[in-house]
Amino acid sequence: MKRIPAFILSFIFVILATSMSEAQTSKEPKVLRHVVLFKFKDTSSPEDVKKVEKAFADLAGKLSLIKGYEWGKNNSPENLNQGLTHCFILTFSSDKDRDDYLVHPDHKVFGKILGPHLDKVTVVDFWTER
Repeated sequence: MKRIPAFILSFIFVILATSMSEAQTSKEPKVLRHVVLFKFKDTSSPEDVKKVEKAFADLAGKLSLIKGYEWGKNNSPENLNQGLTHCFILTFSSDKDRDDYLVHPDHKVFGKILGPHLDKVTVVDFWTER
C-alpha cells in the first residue's frame, strides 16, 4: 500500500515540475531576431570573407541596441541553401532598435566593407514565439 502513495507523489511531482518549467519559459520576453544570410562573390578571397566576418562581429560589439549576436557557416546536408554560406543572427528588444540599427552610421560603414564581396543576401526578421 505504501508504494501507491509514493508513485502518486512522484507522478504529481513530475507534473508540477513540468508545469513550472513551462510557466517559466512562457514568461521569457519575446525578442526580435534579424536573420541575415550571405553568399559571397566567387572572386572574394578567404581573407576578404574573414574581413567581412570580423567587421560584422565588431559592429555587433559596438552597438548596445544589439542584444545578441551569433553567426555560423552553412553545413546543411540538404543542399537547399541556394549558394548562401553565412548566417548572422542579431537580437533586438524592439522594432525601433532594429530600425535604428539599419540606419546607424556604423551599419553603413559595415555595408561599405561588405558591398564589394556580396553576391546575394536574404534577410528575415521575426518576433520569437514560445
